[in-house]
Amino acid sequence: MKNPSRAVERLVVATGVASVAAQLITIRECLAAFQGNEFVIALILFGWLAWGGIGTLAARLVTSSARPARLTVLAQLSIWLAGLAVVQLAAFRLLRDVVFLPGASVGFYPTLAYIGLTIAPYSFLVGFLLPYSLYVLRGSIQPGYPGARIYILDNLGDVSGAALFAFVLVYWATPFQAVVLAGLPLMAVAAGLPGDKRRAPYGRWLAAGLVLAVMVMGVALERDTLRPLSGRLAYYEESRFGRIVVVQQAEQATLFKDGVPVFDTQNVALAEETVHYPLIQLDRPSTILLISGEGGMLRELAKYRPGRVDYVELDPAMTSAQFRFGLLAPIPGLNLSHRDGRAFLAAVERTYDAILVCLPEPDTFQVNRFFTDEFFGLVRARLSAGGVFSFSMAGYDNYLAAPQQRKLAMLYHTAARHFKTVQLLPGQRIFFICRQGPVDLDMPARLARRGITSRYIRGYYDGNLTAERIAQLNALVKLPAAPNTDFRPRLMRIMFDQWFARFETSPVPFFALLAVALSVYLLRTTRAAFVLFSTGFMTMGSEILVIFAFQVLFGYIYFQIGLIVTVFLAGLLPGAWLGARMASHARRVLAAGDLLLIVCLVGFSFALATLGMRLPAAFFLVFGFLVALVCGFQFPVALAIEGGHGRAVSRTFAADLLGAAAGTLVTSVVLIPYAGLYWTAAALIGLKLISLAVVGVRRVKR
Repeated sequence: MKNPSRAVERLVVATGVASVAAQLITIRECLAAFQGNEFVIALILFGWLAWGGIGTLAARLVTSSARPARLTVLAQLSIWLAGLAVVQLAAFRLLRDVVFLPGASVGFYPTLAYIGLTIAPYSFLVGFLLPYSLYVLRGSIQPGYPGARIYILDNLGDVSGAALFAFVLVYWATPFQAVVLAGLPLMAVAAGLPGDKRRAPYGRWLAAGLVLAVMVMGVALERDTLRPLSGRLAYYEESRFGRIVVVQQAEQATLFKDGVPVFDTQNVALAEETVHYPLIQLDRPSTILLISGEGGMLRELAKYRPGRVDYVELDPAMTSAQFRFGLLAPIPGLNLSHRDGRAFLAAVERTYDAILVCLPEPDTFQVNRFFTDEFFGLVRARLSAGGVFSFSMAGYDNYLAAPQQRKLAMLYHTAARHFKTVQLLPGQRIFFICRQGPVDLDMPARLARRGITSRYIRGYYDGNLTAERIAQLNALVKLPAAPNTDFRPRLMRIMFDQWFARFETSPVPFFALLAVALSVYLLRTTRAAFVLFSTGFMTMGSEILVIFAFQVLFGYIYFQIGLIVTVFLAGLLPGAWLGARMASHARRVLAAGDLLLIVCLVGFSFALATLGMRLPAAFFLVFGFLVALVCGFQFPVALAIEGGHGRAVSRTFAADLLGAAAGTLVTSVVLIPYAGLYWTAAALIGLKLISLAVVGVRRVKR
C-alpha cells in the first residue's frame, strides 16, 4: 500500500473544500426558498453545525476495537458525500412547494424543521467523516497519528473551500455547477484511495459512476428545478448578490429576487403612489435620487420632467432584467449607479429635491441600515431646502397588529428627529412623507393643477385615503418609541416579533429546550471541552458581529463579506499549528487564549464606539484573523489535555461544533436584535470570563 496516510490527508482537505462550498451554496438556496434574512441564515448554520457535532459523536459510537474504522468504508462514504450535495440542493428547490403552500410565507418552527431535516444527511456525514478519518489512520496505517494534524488539514480544506466559493464559484458558476466543481476533487480522491487487498474495488468505482451521473443530471436539469407552478420561466440568472428570476404570465412579468417578488409590470397603483405622493409636494423637482425602485415608476416620474434622476441599484443584473422586460423604462436624464445606496448617498456631493427609498421591509440587517437614525440624518443633509424624502412599509386593511404598530411608531419617531413633518399615508403600503415644510394631502387636486395624469390616484385616492383613516393611522404611531440606530437595530427585534405574531407562535419554547439540552451537555462534559465550547461560541459570535458591523459601515459588498469569512477560517490554520507546539503548557495556554479573546473583543467595542464610520475595512479583517488565530491554537491544547485518544477527539470536535452552532443562533437571533452590538460583545466577554474561571483552577481535569 503506497503511502496511504497521505491519501487520507488529501481526502480530509478535499472534504473540507466540498463541505464549506456546499454550506455557503445551501445558505443562498434557503434565502431564496424562504424569502430569508439573517434569522434564516442562523437556522441554517445552527442546524449544519449541530448535526455535524452529532455526527462527530456518532463516529465514536460506531468505532471500537471490535469494529475498527476501515479505509474502504471511508472511501465509500466520501464518494456518497460528493453526490449528496447535489441531492440536497435539488431537495431544497423541489420539496419546498410540496411541503408548504406555494408562495406562502412560512413560520419559524416549520422553517426550522424543514431546514434541519433537509440538511441533516449531508451535515451529519461531514461531521462523521472527520474523526472517522483519524480512526482509520490510527487503526491500521499510523497508530500514533496526531489528532491536531487532522484539525489543521480540515481547516486547510475549509479555508480553500470558502475562498473558492467567494472568489471564483460565486462569479462563474450556478449553484449546481458550484457543488459539482467543489465535489469532484473529493470524489476523485476517495475513488483513488488504496483498497483492501481482500476486496475488489468494483463497488467503489460503481458508486463513483453513479455519483458522477447524478452530478451531470443535476447540472443538465438545473433550470428545470426552478420552473414555476404557474406561468413561464422567462429569465434566470445567478448574480453574485443573489438569484434573479422573471416569471411571465400572459402580459404580466414579475421579477423575483431570492424568491421575493420585487417588480411587477401590472402594479400601476404602487408605481403611482411611490412617485406622486412625494413628488407632487414640490413645484418642480429637478434632481431626484431613487434607491432601488418599483415596476413602472420611471414612466410616472418622467411626467415631472426632472433634469437629473440618479437610480442606485446594488446588483447590475437586476437593472439589466428590469429594462429587458419593461419593468423600468429609460427616461431623459437617467443615470444608473451600481453600488450600495447608502454608500452612494454618503459619497455624493450634490443635493436632491427628492429622495425616494424603494426597499423591502427592514427584516435584514442590510436593509435595516436604510431605516436608522444615522441614515435619516444623512438623507436630511443631502436634501435641498424644501426637499422631500419618502419610504414605505407594508400596508394593512382594517386592523394594525401590535408589532406593526410598534414598528411604525419607531420609524415615525426616528424620522421625526430630522424632519419637522412626518406624514403617514395608508394604502397598499404605508408611505412616510418627510420634509421640513407641510404636506398637502389633496393630491388629486395638485395633480390636476399640474396637468399630470394618473389612473389609480385620480379614481381611488379619495375613497381609500379618507381623512379619518389618515388621522387614525397618524394617531396610532404617536406612542413612545426609542429610535432605531445602526448599532442598536431595535427595528430588527420588532420584525422578529412580527414574524412570530403572524403565525401566533413564540420562540420561547425552542430556546428553553435548547437551553436545557445545552445545560445537560455542559454538565456532563469536561473542563477542557467546555473551554472549546465557549471558544466555538465566541468565534461564530465574533464573525457575525464583524459581518454586521461591516455591513453597517460599508454596505453589502459580497466580495468583501466573502473575504471576511475566508479570513476567519484562515486564522485557524496558523493558530492550530502554534497550539500544537504549545501543548506542554496546557493550562497557561488555554488561560492566555481566553484573556486574548477578551482583549480582542474589548478593543473591537472601543474602536467601534470611538471611531465608528472612520474605521477602515482592514480593521475588521485583522480583528477576524486574530480571533480565529487564538481560537485555533486552543483546540490542539484542549485535545492534548483530553489525552488525544479516540473518545477525546470526538469530544473536542463535538464541543467546538456545538459551541459554534449555539453561538451562531444566539448571537444572530437574540443578542444583536435585542441588545445591540455593544451588549452582544459584552455577553461574549462574559462567557469567556466564565471559561477563564474554569481554566483558572490549579489543575484542569479531564
